[in-house]
Amino acid sequence: MDREAYRNCCSLVKIPRQSYEQFWSSHFVDYIDKELSYSKFFKKYLLPNHPCMFSRRFTENWKCRKQWVSEEGKPNFQKLLQEFDEIPVPVANCNAKEYNANPKQVMPFKEFILYWKEYIQYGHSSPKGCLYLKDWHMSRDFPEHNVYTTPVFFSSDWLNEYWDTLEVDDYRFVYMGPKGSWTPFHADVFRSYSWSANICGRKKWLLYPPGQEEFLRDTHGNLPYDVTSAELRDSGLFPHSEKACQPLEIIQEAGEIIFVPSGWHHQVYNLEDTISINHNWLNGCNVDIMWQFLQNELLSVQKEIEEWRNTMESWHQHCQVIMKACSGINYAEFASFLKIIADNRMAFLNACSSGDSSDCPRISQRPSPHLDLTMLPLTYKEWLT
Repeated sequence: MDREAYRNCCSLVKIPRQSYEQFWSSHFVDYIDKELSYSKFFKKYLLPNHPCMFSRRFTENWKCRKQWVSEEGKPNFQKLLQEFDEIPVPVANCNAKEYNANPKQVMPFKEFILYWKEYIQYGHSSPKGCLYLKDWHMSRDFPEHNVYTTPVFFSSDWLNEYWDTLEVDDYRFVYMGPKGSWTPFHADVFRSYSWSANICGRKKWLLYPPGQEEFLRDTHGNLPYDVTSAELRDSGLFPHSEKACQPLEIIQEAGEIIFVPSGWHHQVYNLEDTISINHNWLNGCNVDIMWQFLQNELLSVQKEIEEWRNTMESWHQHCQVIMKACSGINYAEFASFLKIIADNRMAFLNACSSGDSSDCPRISQRPSPHLDLTMLPLTYKEWLT
């Protein structure tokens, strides 16, 4: 790790994150078209938790940019069918609403592509609704494909390293959707970072800086399903919506990669027939945001079942069970997560110091394990105080 990255890392616990006020009135994010050092990205975007866009030059050598895309820049259905054919994939219906999300079904990849081709043929319309293949674990299911390479800026990835170590799951996804498909208003899992690369097609992003979502809650405390809905202007339903800043509206072209920071709520539209690759990821720069999210989730659960605190045996344990069911993680798993990340790095350093690189554990590709080892004790300290 170079000295600049180390200084920036240490400054995280000394200086609060910068305000997001600059995004309340501006309507643009930085566009990166030239070489950028990891240290610069770390200092300018990761630590302050600010979004940015990378140009198509950062994906131009990916196999999927060539193999999955036709000469006209459209999805190459023939090639995709050759690769995936009858593979089961998760598909959401964008025209249906279920608990502020779109209900999903599993169907053969071939069936989804047939639907998509018919949807285009009939003017982007279908009695089946607007279907969207999303959250498909393609990399997990086809690790030998190697159709893209994670850019170094996003490679310090504790979240996927943890799940890879357990060999259980991952947070690497492929999305394929026709023009008009979309994702409702949300923040990413565990308040992680995300990056999303358009393999082909165009997207429109509506991003709100952290904290602005609180103005968008309805009278019951729920976030909106669609931030463009006319309902949001009804002060009887959404009493504080007029206090929220206007969202950042970003158009993402084919080949470009958007970096979405922790806790930035967003809504996304496919403006054309689009294929994209997305990772959710965490590291020492935003694990404190994850920890704050977990504390808030636990408080919400405790509030819901407060009336049984003195009568329910093992009330606190029940809160953790409910929290895991709702959020996908609880305090015990968070502790396990941190321990595995720390153990991997200590084993890596011990093996490297002994000169036997064959004993180095498999850990996420990152600029340096020293960076993570600097952040882990600080995370534990914050967690335990």
